[in-house]
This record gives sequence, structure tokens and C-alpha cells, in this order.
Amino acid sequence: MPLSIISRRVAQLFLMLGLAAAGGAYAAEAARIVFVSGAVHTGSRALAVNDAVQEGDEIQTGAQGYVYLRTVDNGLLILRPGSRARIVTYHVDKLNPANTQIKFELLSGVARSVSGDAVKLARQNFRFNTPVAAIGVRGTDFTVSTDQETSRVTVISGAIVVSAFTGNCMPGGSGPCEHTASRELSASQVGQMLQVKRGQAVPQLMSNSQQSPDVVAPPRNDEPIGKPGTASAPAAPDVSLDPKKVDNLLHQAELVKNANVAPVAPPPIMPPVDPVVTNPPVTTQPEVPPVVPEAQLSQLVWGRWQAVLDQAPQQNNVALAAAGHVKVAQNSYYSIFRTKGDVFQAPQQGSVGFSLRQSEAFVRDSSTQQATAATLENGSLTVDFGKSRFATAFDLVNQGQVSKLHAEGAVGSDGLLSGDTQFYSKITNMNVNGALSKSNGGSAAYVFDTRLDANRTVNGVTYWTK
Repeated sequence: MPLSIISRRVAQLFLMLGLAAAGGAYAAEAARIVFVSGAVHTGSRALAVNDAVQEGDEIQTGAQGYVYLRTVDNGLLILRPGSRARIVTYHVDKLNPANTQIKFELLSGVARSVSGDAVKLARQNFRFNTPVAAIGVRGTDFTVSTDQETSRVTVISGAIVVSAFTGNCMPGGSGPCEHTASRELSASQVGQMLQVKRGQAVPQLMSNSQQSPDVVAPPRNDEPIGKPGTASAPAAPDVSLDPKKVDNLLHQAELVKNANVAPVAPPPIMPPVDPVVTNPPVTTQPEVPPVVPEAQLSQLVWGRWQAVLDQAPQQNNVALAAAGHVKVAQNSYYSIFRTKGDVFQAPQQGSVGFSLRQSEAFVRDSSTQQATAATLENGSLTVDFGKSRFATAFDLVNQGQVSKLHAEGAVGSDGLLSGDTQFYSKITNMNVNGALSKSNGGSAAYVFDTRLDANRTVNGVTYWTK
């Protein structure tokens, strides 16, 4: 081979390497598996937890298969049974987000997509294709079902823009198609979905029905429940969407805690005091912590921040935060704040039990789009400060049906309660987050949510005292 050709190819190689290093881009890995159930394959290879998925890989789930993928920018892609999807492109440029390019294709079945960090910085470069439509996002959590003729999309948080494939929008393009025939759908349009049929120029807005994605292929009971938001005010990231990361952090914290606990030395044996000594040693009284008046203790303020069952919101999250109070927990409809004051500090030893004093909860049925009130019975909450753990349980009663819900989790040094993720716990079957307080002689509050079955989800809040 002529020397000039060799030199030219070497120069091209170095140029490619230089561009990759300058851009700070990820390699070909697009995502990793954080949960798999049933038959899930890419090509002839069966997928397992922690397997890497590359750009260009096509993933297929069997009749009972589910797979959850965490993308390299902490997004989430879920495929439900009988689905085929391809990660066409997942190029993330952290130094220059304008160079980021992300594209999915759902060939058939049902998928849920939750935007990652890179997508939120480069929404103009994100595309989710089906055989008949293109979907763009506004920092979004959405679910889509498709076959070769019809696609249907619902929104959990944020907003989407959908366009049928026409002369203004082609499958090979990148980024959202936004023109006069495209249509938007936001999470505020509760109970609505967009439908696109092959050959249809304008997506059709219609009410959720027996053909909505969650009915066609229902989610598993442990699929994370998204937080609602709008296009102008997207929901905050939900850490439960990344179960392995949460578990790893908890495990690391426990290791650090155990590593820092020094062995307790036995008390020294003092020699007997000679009675002829006229100057006995001075006895130092133990320091007694000051008693903080109840008015100075941080209180737990809890209630509805969204309208529920035609009941108006009880508290204004924005106003509470502006007043200097701290939000410690929130789900889709309820929130808990700590007011300014002396904050709870967890003791090193001991345990305490609480009784359920107040609660509010409701169940929503996605098949009927109806919400009904629920009550809580037989509640228990125990905290073991020595192990920094808590356990809670209650019976949820809704329209004559009883669901036994329970959770375990960690207790922080500041009294924050963080429930274990449902992915890896044999005991926990609901998401729980809350806090402890010294007020009212010792109290606690937490919000909870979970999926009861394929159609029903529950959201609620509880308040406990000793």
C-alpha cells in the first residue's frame, strides 16, 4: 500500500479519536438491564440483570417477558410482554448537549419511556418512532402501544408531540416533527390519549379505552409509579426509577456506618479509694440537653397538594417552601413538610412504636378512569434506632376489598424515612417516604403509593403518634 494512503488513514484514525475525546461522549453502550422477568432476548442472546445493551440492539420480550433498562443518562425504558424495540442511536455528549442524538424504535408491543438527563438538555434531538408515527418530548414519562397499523400514546408526566409519517415527517429523521398536522398531549389532560392510524395525517385525541397501552399490556405491580407534571413544570426525578442505584447507595451507607462503629471499651476498673484521703475526686455531673419548648420544635405538616376526589388541595407546596419549610416527602397527590425549628436527631439505640392517628388515601382504576376513597386499618409503625431501620404495615380497604400493604426501610440520622425499593425486597410492596418529629411527644408521617393490580393504583398519606 502506498505510503501516502497509509499516512492518510493514520491521520483519519487520530482525528476520529481526537473528536471522541473532545466531545466527552459515551461509548456504544446505551443502557443496562436493571430488572428482567420471563423471556427477554437481543438477537439469540438472553438478557440478564446488569447486561449492557448497545446502540443498534433490538430487544424482544416473550409472552410473559418484562425488561427495565436504565439508560446511560439515568433514563428508563420499559418493555412489556410481546414487544420489540430497537435503540437506534444513543449518543450523549455531556460537554456539548447540542451534539446529543437519541432515537428509539418500538416495532410492536408496549413500552414506557422516561427521559434521562441528556434528553432533558437536548429534547430537540430526541425521537421515538413507531411504525406509523414520531414522538418528541418535553421532559417526559409516557407509554406507547403499537402494531404495524395503529399507535396509541398516553402521558404520565410532562408532554409529548406526535406526528404521523407524512411528507413533513419521515421515519429516518431525528428530533420531533412539529408542524401544523402534529398534535400535543400533556399529563394535565387526564384520561386522554393520542391515536395515529396508518395513512392518517393528523393524530386523533380520544379518551382512554380498552385499547390504551396500560390495558393492552398491563404493567407489573412493581413498575415504578411516575410523578405527574406538565410541560411547563415537569415532575421531579423519581429515584425509585433506578432501583439498583438506590439499593447500592443504601448498601454503601450501611457499610460505611458499620465501618465507623468503634468497639465499645468496657468501663475501667477503679482502685478502691483510701479512706484517709481528705480531698475526694470531684464528681462531674453529666450534661443534660436543654429542653426545647414545643413551639420551637419542627412540626410535620402534611396533606393534599393536588385535588383528589373533588376535594381541593389542602396545602400550597410553593408557599411552604418560600416560607423556609422543608419538603421531606411527596407522591403524586400528597406531600409532607418540616416546619422551621429544632429538627429530629435520631438516638443511637432504642426502639419506639407508633399508632396510626390520621390518614387519607384513594384508589384509581385505569380501566374506568374512576377514583374512589380508601381507608386504613390495623396500622403499625416501629422504628429500631440501633439498626437504623423501620417497619410499617396496614390494611387498605377499598370498596369491600382488603389489600395488605407493608414496607421496611432505612432511618436517617435526621429522622428521614426511606422505604426499600420493591424490586429487591421480599417484604416491601409499596413505596414509602416520610419523616420523624419530636413534636406532640413524638410523631411520624409518610406518603405511600403502589400498584394493587393491573388496573388499580393507590396514593395516600399517614400520620402517627406514640
